[in-house]
Amino acid sequence: MEACGGANYWARTFIAMGHEVKLIAPQYVKPYVKGNKNDFNDAEAITEAAQRPSMRFVSIKSIERQDIQNYHRQRELIKKERKALASQIRGLLAEYGIVIKKGTYNLRMELPRILENADNELSFLSRELFSELYEALQIIEQRFKKCEKRIIRLNKDNDVCKRLDEILGIGPIIASATYAAAGDGKDFVNGRHFSAWLGLVLGQCSTGGVPKLLGITKRGNAYLRTQFIHGARSVLKSSAGKSDKFSLWAQALMLRRGHNKACVAIANKMARMAWVIMAKGETYKPDL
Repeated sequence: MEACGGANYWARTFIAMGHEVKLIAPQYVKPYVKGNKNDFNDAEAITEAAQRPSMRFVSIKSIERQDIQNYHRQRELIKKERKALASQIRGLLAEYGIVIKKGTYNLRMELPRILENADNELSFLSRELFSELYEALQIIEQRFKKCEKRIIRLNKDNDVCKRLDEILGIGPIIASATYAAAGDGKDFVNGRHFSAWLGLVLGQCSTGGVPKLLGITKRGNAYLRTQFIHGARSVLKSSAGKSDKFSLWAQALMLRRGHNKACVAIANKMARMAWVIMAKGETYKPDL
């Protein structure tokens, strides 16, 4: 089957009926479509693609993994709503000559003071409007915190997430997002395969035996890749002054290659360690 909306549900349904189900990413089916797009040609292309010995298949998510993934998507949606609302409030205040520093924290701290200040040019109607917008911002903040608490609670109830949480730079958010996307990691051949799936390896454009490496491919799960790079930034920031092997390697890498490239390399290493912990059932050993 083609991996599309509802594919995980139908895959689980057909497996319960005794069928063997494999999901294929649409971009791997497209090259086998002959002629115009229609149901017959699509079905023929899926059948043809599934017979290729080197074809890559998409793992079928369980209901538990889908539930966790839904919370992460909800979290990202709330973040976008919060950012949009905060930008609107800052923009409207600028029309009255009131400037607030960027960041939701600064807005939450300054807006109540602005509303209480009788010396600015805000009219009664504008104060009423900004009060409503401030209440809406508080509601969004409460929704965001509630969503994060649920993710953390789900993380504590899952053995794979708890073991991933022990890795330096990986917290409850990254651990649960990794489990939701990759499960137990056994659908990947090795750690490099997993990091390549995240788009954290260098792309290639080689010909005539001359290798040419490009930037990272940025393929696969963009949300999870972003989270791993954020985690790598925290590792690099906290590694200064530490004497363990990982921190010393991270600091030497930053001095040699620069901050941004070091973050990507650390994220790559974190992804490989995460695969070992997921697929091999091991625990994080910081001294190795």
